[in-house]
Amino acid sequence: MIYAFILNSVLVATAVLIHFEALNWLTKIIPTLNIKPRARVLFGVFGAIFAHVVEIWAFAFGYYFMIHQGGFGSLEGHFDKSLMDCSYYSFVSYTSLGFGDIIAKGDMRFLSGLEALTGLVLISWTASFMFIEMQKLWKDK
Repeated sequence: MIYAFILNSVLVATAVLIHFEALNWLTKIIPTLNIKPRARVLFGVFGAIFAHVVEIWAFAFGYYFMIHQGGFGSLEGHFDKSLMDCSYYSFVSYTSLGFGDIIAKGDMRFLSGLEALTGLVLISWTASFMFIEMQKLWKDK
């Protein structure tokens, strides 16, 4: 249980730090781009999506590690223990879609909930970031 808590904490902290650094980088880069404001907004959107994908893959590697180490629980259902299935489950959890075709058991359930909460917070953070960037870029238009 303590190892699950530590791993969960590391994964959440990693996702938050990745997101912080990505948005910080975008804040610095977007104003320096020599392109139209609309294209700068698109650059910001694609940059943020890329950050979300990296964060989701970090969780996917966490699930993959936990499954193959044993003692953390399991993912059951339409699941073959592959990294691709872990990434699919991670995308579904992060975005809070919760299709239900793969179900977490044991300590793995806590990570699924934390990933959904982290995804909600980071997606909201991206939305507010993009709103602010759009205000800066479109205030005179």
